[in-house]
Amino acid sequence: MAAGTWAAVLLLAGGGLLTGCSDSYNDKRGKGDAPVSGRAGDDTPAEVFNMPDGFGNLATKCVGHGFRAYVTTNASGPSNVQIVQDKACAG
Repeated sequence: MAAGTWAAVLLLAGGGLLTGCSDSYNDKRGKGDAPVSGRAGDDTPAEVFNMPDGFGNLATKCVGHGFRAYVTTNASGPSNVQIVQDKACAG
């Protein structure tokens, strides 16, 4: 490829990366949620279990039909997510 073509490819790739980093849906402290198509998501609150300082808190709620999600917080890395079958979440 010619140098001009490479420059154009790099410019487009860089612009795509910057667009992907947009903070249009992030709120303070990085706790914003990604946008939901048509704003038709389940906004019911989760049940939260607070752990002692130094340990991640745990949140749980039904997701979908017949499944429960468990999510932990983690200040120094990514959160942990586990989704399991739960008959109490049917319907």
